[in-house]
Amino acid sequence: MSKLRLAVVGAGPAGIYASDLILKAERDFEVSIDLFDLLPAPYGLVRYGVAPDHPRIKGIIRALYEVLDRGDIRFFGNVKYGTDITLDELKEHYNAVIFATGAIKDADLNIPGIDLDGSYGAADFVNWYDAHPDFPLTWPLNAKEIAVIGNGNVALDVARMLIKRPDDLLSTDIPDHVYQGLKASPVTDVHVFGRRGPAQVKFSPLELREALHVEGVQSIVYDEDFKYDDGSQAAIDSNNQVRVMVKTLEDLRENPQAHEERRLHLHFFSAPVEVIGEDGKVAALKIERTELDGTGNVKPTGEFVTYPVQAVYRAVGYFGSALDEIPFDAKHGVIKNSEGRVLSDSGEQIPGVYCTGWIKRGPIGLIGHTKADAIETIGHVIADRAMWWNPSKPGEADVVATLEQKGVDFVGWPAWLKIDANERSLGEAEGRERIKLFDRSQMVAISKGE
Repeated sequence: MSKLRLAVVGAGPAGIYASDLILKAERDFEVSIDLFDLLPAPYGLVRYGVAPDHPRIKGIIRALYEVLDRGDIRFFGNVKYGTDITLDELKEHYNAVIFATGAIKDADLNIPGIDLDGSYGAADFVNWYDAHPDFPLTWPLNAKEIAVIGNGNVALDVARMLIKRPDDLLSTDIPDHVYQGLKASPVTDVHVFGRRGPAQVKFSPLELREALHVEGVQSIVYDEDFKYDDGSQAAIDSNNQVRVMVKTLEDLRENPQAHEERRLHLHFFSAPVEVIGEDGKVAALKIERTELDGTGNVKPTGEFVTYPVQAVYRAVGYFGSALDEIPFDAKHGVIKNSEGRVLSDSGEQIPGVYCTGWIKRGPIGLIGHTKADAIETIGHVIADRAMWWNPSKPGEADVVATLEQKGVDFVGWPAWLKIDANERSLGEAEGRERIKLFDRSQMVAISKGE
């Protein structure tokens, strides 16, 4: 029986699902999988992209843990593709590689003033409050009035984390530096701006309800933002999720919340056109009012409104990062591919190289889409057997030797469990499930039992 030695780069849901599903797929060969990640911790965006007050989504980690804890997939954390292990080295040890590196950068928003001091990408802020080891320990939280641009779940997460009372986060896994940073914030008002109307928002109903019912925060909507055209009505009539969200927003409109010292404002039909600066710092956000065109889309009205704010967060989507020696579509932020088969710049399939998840299709869809995505990619890996690489060092010990010779401090699964246990014990001391570690060198030291 032949054997597939498979490398998967990226240990978030996409990489773990691809690894799990190929082991369960119908095939007539053995599979041995090594899963690499840049960070000492697995789980990717579920650990570093979900707000800490979302334990329900964090529950996905339990399922991912069970896959990795079975012992039939080897985990190599703290290994950077391109330096710690190169494409040539992967070819020496494996028959094929699947890249599942996701997207953690912010998509650009090209309007004047977006580069002013006080203008931030939402993804960077998320990485800060989720204690990503590669992000600074401090975050400039000195604005009283803040604008968040975007009408998806990330925009709501960011707005909620900015406006929520920090003491209400003390039951979560946030480390002390995040709590202290949020506690020092003088924020009173967070404004969330969406280009289209209530029937076109990209929130999920649960996210919206959570954002509108934060203890000590008054949520506010505005009468002029409640307009519907034929396209909007068709969406309301045909989609239960849209119907629930419109009803949630209409209920708030009809039953205004009591005044609180902190306020969350939701603005619709508001397209950002300029971040206005004063002395190089954010001083205001200028929006253009939009109106429905009959189809559910919007057109500009030529009416402008300026909101005084001292910080702007753009939550207009995530964007993938280019990888060494792998063709990249810089316009869409994805690896060039056809159904997960990586393509050269001239459009030909590159043998042995595949991708899955957000780096394959862009940052859209939920966890369920990631599974469907992985099934498509692994189907091609299995079908392309004749195109696999012929590794010169296919033994499972060989890749370990390569990493050790290069002095790579990799974190295996048993070593990660030591970090995991340390986080749990830190949390237990304060009556929490865990407190996240955030210093890479400390995590590696703990993984070695130091």
